Amino acid sequence: MQNLLKLFAYCGLIGMTFGCNQVTDEQMEIKNYWPEAGVTYEIFIQSFYDTDGDGIGDLNGVTQKLDYVQELGANAIWFMPLMPSPSYHKYDVTDYKAIHPDYGTIGDFKRMLDEAHKRDIKVVIDMIINHTSDEHPWFLEAKKGRDNPYRDYYVWAKYDTIQDYLDKKVVTLDSDNIRQWHDLGQGEDYYYGFFTGDMPDLNFDNPKVREEIYEIGRYWLEEVGVDGFRLDAAKHIYPDDRAADNHAFWEEFRAEMEKIKPDVYLVGEVYDMKEVVAPYLTGLRALFNFDFHYTLLEAYKKQDGMLLAKKQYNILAFYNGITDDFIDATISSNHDQPRLLNELGKSKEKLKQAIAILMTMPGAPYIYYGEEIGMLGKKPDPNIREPFLWDVASVDEGRPTWITPKFSTDRTVTPLAVQRKDADSYFNHYKGVIKLRNSHPALAIGSLELPKSTYPKAVMAYCRKAEGQELFVFHNLGNKQVEVPLPEGFGQKVYALKGVKVQGTKIILPAYSSIVLGK
Repeated sequence: MQNLLKLFAYCGLIGMTFGCNQVTDEQMEIKNYWPEAGVTYEIFIQSFYDTDGDGIGDLNGVTQKLDYVQELGANAIWFMPLMPSPSYHKYDVTDYKAIHPDYGTIGDFKRMLDEAHKRDIKVVIDMIINHTSDEHPWFLEAKKGRDNPYRDYYVWAKYDTIQDYLDKKVVTLDSDNIRQWHDLGQGEDYYYGFFTGDMPDLNFDNPKVREEIYEIGRYWLEEVGVDGFRLDAAKHIYPDDRAADNHAFWEEFRAEMEKIKPDVYLVGEVYDMKEVVAPYLTGLRALFNFDFHYTLLEAYKKQDGMLLAKKQYNILAFYNGITDDFIDATISSNHDQPRLLNELGKSKEKLKQAIAILMTMPGAPYIYYGEEIGMLGKKPDPNIREPFLWDVASVDEGRPTWITPKFSTDRTVTPLAVQRKDADSYFNHYKGVIKLRNSHPALAIGSLELPKSTYPKAVMAYCRKAEGQELFVFHNLGNKQVEVPLPEGFGQKVYALKGVKVQGTKIILPAYSSIVLGK
């Protein structure tokens, strides 16, 4: 965390106080604070922008739309899998050092990367190493027999040793697969695939496998030049009962990657409660905060404003008890959850407030492509990953057509080109609230403090502090207007959403409204 301490103080420094002199917006541009506090935009290339007319988004399409990412205010892009794979989602890799031909070539990727870096946009790619595709050359060799040199690249067991596990019926948080040992049909060994039989797990007890993975990481960092990796299924490198081995592996992985790129960004997917997630911080400096997403939704359902603020405070305190060198990767949605607007009952008011909450809370927030234009989507997963609507259908030549959208259509979602012209649109709201965060260090990298005062149940209240700045934030998550006292010393309205009024010593908060106050 040394680099960040040079800047100010990160959210792990809970409860620390600073001087509170007001700072001008020009002095507070924080675009270079990534990854500690920057905004990352998640893209599913297949659904983003198509330049060759095959109905599938591609890397050249991303290159054409980098100015859009910059306009939105994001500091980085996370790409969902882009390596060769037999599936549409590409989470089962067949070649770790190539680009899926539907998306382009390594040359296309490098050109995109160069253009992104020219715009100060970092690039993070999905790295799927818990498993490969069952069509990967390693597995094709491993299937040939017990004596094949690649056999030990995967996890095997004889039938009579795993009988008790063959009819497993436990569904985990991140997999609904109920049968994790799979039969080759050869009358002998079963192989382990935590997610599906199409995705056989690699055997990380084999040092050759670990070295293969490190070499793949070196390739993308050194020869290609990416800025980091999003590590899929980081909790499942080893079985759940070997958590200590998982932690040790990621520490080793981080050390190997930092030999190549000392500032490499590693963000892990560990889908669990904070007590399970936190020990991974010694290897994976950044971890997704799934609790943020689910607690935000729960707070709206219960109209309980402090539910999320208290949860976030406790998570940061817990993490800080393990290490002060961590990044809390907050999310309001991603490619595995129903679209946020669906989760919020298609309420425009709630969606606008939800992003205001995300951008005024501590952490390094992620935005899932299309959320900023109010895209819709529910399970199954392909319908959460429908094509981005750039313009009205009659002129939107780059809109991918690989899937017929069920939720995000011209009848249900206003395309970006139209929203740009509407000051009240989702897009302009997202753009504005991201700019708010990017111009106030207290919001981007400040500590989180909870007030001692008691407010109406629907009110979320917290203070954000960074060196030279202190801000007080209120959100009314309820469907009725409430009043709260104006905090002493906070007389400047920095930001307001939905008609908030300050009258004397009180603040009037309409339903689903927010205000940020400064000194």
